[in-house]
Amino acid sequence: MFHILLPAEEAVTEDKQILGNIQDSVEKTSGLFSDALGYLQKGLPLLIIALIILVVGFLISKLIAKIVGKAVSKSNVNGAAKSFLVSLIKIILYIAVVIMALSVLNVPMSSIITILGAAGLAISLALQSCLSNLSGSFIILFTKPFTTGDIIEVDGSVGTVRDIGIFYTKIATFDGKTVLLPNGKVTDAKIVNYTETPLRRVDLSFDISYGSDFEQAQSAVLGVINEEKQILGDPAPIVRMSSHNNSSVSIDVLVWVKNEDFLTVKYDMTEKVKAAFEQNGIEIPFDQLDIHVKDKI
Repeated sequence: MFHILLPAEEAVTEDKQILGNIQDSVEKTSGLFSDALGYLQKGLPLLIIALIILVVGFLISKLIAKIVGKAVSKSNVNGAAKSFLVSLIKIILYIAVVIMALSVLNVPMSSIITILGAAGLAISLALQSCLSNLSGSFIILFTKPFTTGDIIEVDGSVGTVRDIGIFYTKIATFDGKTVLLPNGKVTDAKIVNYTETPLRRVDLSFDISYGSDFEQAQSAVLGVINEEKQILGDPAPIVRMSSHNNSSVSIDVLVWVKNEDFLTVKYDMTEKVKAAFEQNGIEIPFDQLDIHVKDKI
């Protein structure tokens, strides 16, 4: 037997369905709130402990970083490198504190380690050259092949070290240029440090003609050396004949000076030896070619 719904009955049925849907939604929402409240009640002590760990851990990390900064300040570490080292230690401590707080909240450590490992791998691949320069800066700071203020030669560049940065070493050349050398390449290159030792030898060579008296020329050079107060007596200066050339005889002059007097003595000796040779009539030869023409027979 079939029952035909009238329009008024259809409206009442639809209202009941709407009310039923609203009631279901309210029950689900209240269930979610009750579940969240129950979870919060259970996890609130752990959350408070985690917050305490974060606050106390960050304060302790700052204190440790401050102590390390004072210890590093007493060493010869460059200012920029010191700041970076302190910041790196602080970041490592912060990460450790965050991991401790997450472990209190029962976050799986395997997930944390996986995320950190993936992030570290991605960063290392993206910043491979930067990491090479970064490791080079640590090698320079701890092995100390040179320090700020030293005169060095690296990769064809000669100058005074102005700054040892995190990624680059800044050198001021003698012609007024600034050269930035990547620390990764610096550690792999041949480094010549001209100021690590207090003394430096000036190597000079002078040519005289075969017709000039060698002993007279030698005495003239020794006279110039004796007048130069910046030249040291120990080690003793050396003035000796070094080679026989096509049109000249070479005299090597080796004298020791303090590092800061190197260029002054080099230029003074070059100028004064020439003047001494001219005063003593010692000929300084120049390249020449003799042509002999034979008559035809």
